[in-house]
Amino acid sequence: MDGSDADTAPYRVLARRYRPDSFAGLVGQEAMVQTLTNAFRTGRIAQAYMLTGVRGVGKTTTARILARALNYEVPGEVDAPTIDMPAYGEHCAAIMEGRHVDVIEMDAASHTGIDDIREIIEAVRYKPAVARYKVYIIDEVHMLSKAAFNGLLKTLEEPPPHVKFIFATTEIRKVPVTVLSRCQRFDLRRIESARLVGLMRDITDRERVGIEDEALTMLARAAEGSARDGLSLLDQAIAHADGEVTASEIAAMLGLADRALVIDLFEEVMGGDTKAALTRLKDLHDVGADPAVVLEDLAVFTHNVTRLKVAQSVVDDEALTEEERQRGAAFAEKLSLRTLARAWQMLLKGIEEARTSARPLAAADMVIVRIAHAANLPTPDEALRGAPAPQPAADKAPASTPPEAPSTAPSGADHGRLRAVGDDGPPPAPVPQEAPRAAAPEPQYDLRSFDDLVAAAGAERELKLKNLLETVVRPGTFEVGRIEIGLTEHAPADFAGALGRKLEEWTGRRWMIAVNRDITTPTLAEARDAERTQQLDDARADPAVAEVMAMFPGAEIVDVRVRPDDPGLPDVDDPDDDTDGDD
Repeated sequence: MDGSDADTAPYRVLARRYRPDSFAGLVGQEAMVQTLTNAFRTGRIAQAYMLTGVRGVGKTTTARILARALNYEVPGEVDAPTIDMPAYGEHCAAIMEGRHVDVIEMDAASHTGIDDIREIIEAVRYKPAVARYKVYIIDEVHMLSKAAFNGLLKTLEEPPPHVKFIFATTEIRKVPVTVLSRCQRFDLRRIESARLVGLMRDITDRERVGIEDEALTMLARAAEGSARDGLSLLDQAIAHADGEVTASEIAAMLGLADRALVIDLFEEVMGGDTKAALTRLKDLHDVGADPAVVLEDLAVFTHNVTRLKVAQSVVDDEALTEEERQRGAAFAEKLSLRTLARAWQMLLKGIEEARTSARPLAAADMVIVRIAHAANLPTPDEALRGAPAPQPAADKAPASTPPEAPSTAPSGADHGRLRAVGDDGPPPAPVPQEAPRAAAPEPQYDLRSFDDLVAAAGAERELKLKNLLETVVRPGTFEVGRIEIGLTEHAPADFAGALGRKLEEWTGRRWMIAVNRDITTPTLAEARDAERTQQLDDARADPAVAEVMAMFPGAEIVDVRVRPDDPGLPDVDDPDDDTDGDD
């Protein structure tokens, strides 16, 4: 091709121009290359391969390189499959350009049916036209229909010796296991940021393009392990800068915030300085940063700080800038792991809110407010252990007021209480000049038995609790501070916890509620029902009652009441009996 042809040739993007054509050019896939090298050397070449991985890691490129290796031929020198391909052979150019007659590439996204697979099944019977193997490369194979997969199974398991299959997919879980079991699977890894930076640096040197190291690091982060995405972004960055590519231009192109400003924002948020954090977020938005992307950067830095806290080895991570390493290590020493984990969870939820909100900046503001407010709060486990609450800010401290003298007059709620305690006189006067303290709850009941507990629930008008105590609780041992009970199958799941909280409220002390499944004593309701049944049976067996029942055929005994003044019977008070004893 002469110079005029080169000038008029269409531009090829970097991802295509620098696509690897041999296994030596693959970046970050050493494990797969080692396996294939040993297999080709020993002649253990599989009939089908399954390549899986995220977008842009080189699945299609690897499939073409593998097809080239299977059909590599240099007349008079090489006539066997090999991984070592120092120069182009007879079929290499056509295979790498996707135009070889014996290497058939098919996109399963547009050829999903059984008819497309039937064409392959019919064609595999014929030998290749010019190459050693007829190779079928099926991209996005998970898009095939169930019937297509089933139609391919037999041919895939026992193909003719001159046929090889290479499948590629990003959704390996959607491929039937019957297909996977017939293939040799390779999981192509994401490319590490440091390796991706090196790849892009090599390409910019070839293209004679100046670019800052920090700009390359930002592009590698945005690529998320995908070589194709990284090179596409590099292409865009070169066109955007029209000269030397700087980190500020990359930030503007991607809508990113300056890394130092993000770290400053992190410091303000984790320090609880809501006003400064909101101001900085507004400034970042004004210069073009996307609020959702700012939250993503905060989440990334939170992740880095957490890694620095639990694994010091990541300090040497080349993907981190010097400022991120130094300031991240300082934050890792000051912030607890629980605080970082809480911020991470809140950011994950906030990122989604900012992405879907009609007002992204407002949504991001609310996320910042939530995290800053929670920064000084104890975590749930710290609160349970009694960690001290954070002190209010100086400008919000409540004015000191002298404590009021306690009133000795009983309130209306105190009337009718059972066995009230603490009535020995008014409490001692507070010590002068002592800061006011929150008074501990005054005990209301001195509970010594299960009956006391039921009576207290009735006195407090806790009718639901009283009903549960009578119908679902099987009384066991009762000690001050500890109750052992059994529960019926109808008991609420949180009954023991709710009962413990009520007891603490009524008595001013903590109670342990132990649930023992071996306790089989009847509930109070069951005991009352059994007693009533026994009374009815005794009444029916009484000769006098039987004589009366005989005089009135069809009559039934509906209730039994014991007269308290009968000397031959126990003294039982019936609260429902309002008679005068003459019945």
